[in-house]
Amino acid sequence: MTETIKSPRLGEEYIVVKHPSGLDILLCPMKGFRSVYALFGTEYGSIDTTFKTSEGPFVTVPAGIAHFLEHKLFEGEDGDAFVKYAKTGASANAYTSFDKTCYLFSTTENFVESLDILLDFVTSPYFTKETVAKEQGIIGQEISMYDDSPDWRVFFNMLNALYHSNPVKIDIAGTADTIAQIDDQILYTCYNTFYNLNNMALAIAGNFTVEEVLAAADRHLKKASPLTIERGVFEEPPTVVRPYIEQHLPVSLPLFQMGLKLQSLGKTENLKAQILDEVLIDIISGDASGLFRRLYDGGLVNSGFAGEVLSGRDYHTVIFSGESKDPEKVCGEIKAEIERFQKDGIDVDAFSRIKKSTYGRYIRMYSRNESVAGLMMLCHFVGVTIYELLDIIANLTLNELTDRLSVWDVNNSALSVVK
Repeated sequence: MTETIKSPRLGEEYIVVKHPSGLDILLCPMKGFRSVYALFGTEYGSIDTTFKTSEGPFVTVPAGIAHFLEHKLFEGEDGDAFVKYAKTGASANAYTSFDKTCYLFSTTENFVESLDILLDFVTSPYFTKETVAKEQGIIGQEISMYDDSPDWRVFFNMLNALYHSNPVKIDIAGTADTIAQIDDQILYTCYNTFYNLNNMALAIAGNFTVEEVLAAADRHLKKASPLTIERGVFEEPPTVVRPYIEQHLPVSLPLFQMGLKLQSLGKTENLKAQILDEVLIDIISGDASGLFRRLYDGGLVNSGFAGEVLSGRDYHTVIFSGESKDPEKVCGEIKAEIERFQKDGIDVDAFSRIKKSTYGRYIRMYSRNESVAGLMMLCHFVGVTIYELLDIIANLTLNELTDRLSVWDVNNSALSVVK
């Protein structure tokens, strides 16, 4: 089954193919491109530690398994996937986030051969006690490295201050204790659950033909059994754990991250809310805002001061971060500015300007094949099309943005500082 997704606004389109194997294939050939970017992903991330299928009871596995699986899949029974990619000239990588894992490559030549490698190694798991033990040592070193990283610690300390039980507070790689509990059988249990092709997607954008992708899928993919995954539900209070958390590490200036904990509305609504929150962040604290100018001129922040949104299936947080000699004063200024906007309203000219710049930023994403592939993967798992994001921005009204700002509660926030 093939569906064409069109954008009257852009005059562009991509297609979604439901492959007989169960895999959803998202394809966007882009004229004039020399390169092609491919993502093979599963809706499985670090927060998925408790789950069940229709065939058994709930199981809870150690934290860090999704990331561990990402590492292990590159090492197959017939060799290392990176070595194979070196022969095709493709640049390959992978990443694990809180709610998905993706394997990727980019190339300007030998596309079909590189796609063959991708489809083969992701669908051919090979785990033994010996290879698992070897990987535990490697990932253990990686965890130690992140434990000493100020940028990493200020981020996860903030999440630990915000969230009581949501597993988003746990390091994506797990801990030394949790990865020590991983064995080959647990890996196969998680792989067979979440790497079922009905829970995965393949997204490709750039210089390729639909026919060569479908031919490769036919060569490598076998029909997957239907599978229903039920993920564990955790009770997360709306309040934060603590308003302030501090750690000391070698830094030239204190690092800070202030997080506003917002209600999760579900993965589809969270993505839509994320776009509105991005607009609000730019209005309140962007480079052209009065707040940024006061903080910068007062020597309280530098050009690294920024805002972003962390949003996924079961979590949604607005974050302000940077370096400062007085993080607590900066935090107070941010809160006061948010409350001022809530009281006095959003300036019409600022709204119009930032809405246009946000629209332009998203438009630019559709001109890069890596962004298009990433958007197709993200939006597919969320349940929207990539063009709906533009529609949300184009149709955004000042009243909608004002309503969204009203749910920002500065008292439901936490400040993380690394001194």
